This record gives sequence, C-alpha cells and structure tokens, in this order.
Amino acid sequence: MNKVITIGRQFGSGGREIGEKLAKHFAIPYYDKELINRVAKDSGFCQEIIESNDERPTSSFLYNLVMDTYSFGYNSSSFIDMPISHKIFLAQFETIKNIADEGPCVIVGRCADYALSEHENVLNVFICANEQCRINRIKERHPEITTDAKARDMMVKKDKQRQSYYNYYASGKWGHASTYDLTVNSSVLGIEGTVDLIADFVEKA
Repeated sequence: MNKVITIGRQFGSGGREIGEKLAKHFAIPYYDKELINRVAKDSGFCQEIIESNDERPTSSFLYNLVMDTYSFGYNSSSFIDMPISHKIFLAQFETIKNIADEGPCVIVGRCADYALSEHENVLNVFICANEQCRINRIKERHPEITTDAKARDMMVKKDKQRQSYYNYYASGKWGHASTYDLTVNSSVLGIEGTVDLIADFVEKA
C-alpha cells in the first residue's frame, strides 16, 4: 500500500478511531494530535499556541494582534504581518506535505486533503454518522456529558468549528461528497466494517 489516507470527519463519527485502525491495518504512521508535536518540532512554534489554533476558525483580530508580538524567527515581512492563525495553518500545511513525502500514512483533519491536492497517491475520505450514533459515542468518550442535549450541543459546536476552519482555508466544502474520494456513514457498517470497507477500497484502487 503506497497511499496517504486523509480523513475528514464529523465530530462523534469515529473518524479518529477509524484512522488509527487503518494505520494499524496497513502498518503505517498515524497523525492526529501527533501532528501538533511534529509541527512544533518542524516550525519552532510553541506547542500550546498550535493547540489553541488547532482546527479552529480564525481568531479575533485582537487575539491575532497580541499573538503577533511573538517572534518566530521568520524573515519574510509578508509572513510577519500574517495573523497567528494563518501562520499556524501554513506551518501545518508544510508539515503535512513533508510527512506525505516520507511515505504512506494516515492523517486526520487539518485540511490534509487540501494540503496534498497536488500530491500523488492520496485517498481523501470523509466519515459521517447518524446523529444518535454520534451522540452516544460522545457520551461514551466524555463521561462528563450526561445528557443527549449536552452531547448534541458539543457535536454542533465542534462541527461548526471544523466546517468554518476547512471552508476558510481549503478550496472544497467540508463534508460535501464532491470534496472527497470516498464518503462513508460509519453508523451503517460500524467502526470495524468502515475500516474494512476503506481498506478494501485502498487495496483495489
């Protein structure tokens, strides 16, 4: 298997777990939160700042203005004048391309499909799921969320964040089938069945 697999996902759809299992199935590296550590190492950005901007819509003008007082060692005047959220995106963009150049892997989120739009051998997948399945998964993963209503609120908030981030930086539309090579509803096949379907698709492609 020589493909890079990128995974976009609705919150609570199991996209992270599916990505982990795919990486294990093909014995290739997996990047989700791991990408933050790599970006910090490659770019010199503080890890906490990267985390605070991770897959979030552009921050307020005041926040960007304050954060831009930090020096990150870049000489380009155009780069220096950018909001911190843009700098973080560009750093992630470069790191994602570097990771893909190293070989097959699974990358979750972070507009990876857009970053690798000119890269060969990339499969772009989007994972969605039925609302109740997502609510149940959110409650399982977050014990502090005790009601369906609270889980739904978290789900809507996180999806809006991801959608806003993706639609701002990328050329496609987050969650639209036309943006991806393969869109899968994990509620239909379950996590394992979804992993098997994607793995079979990769192997036959």
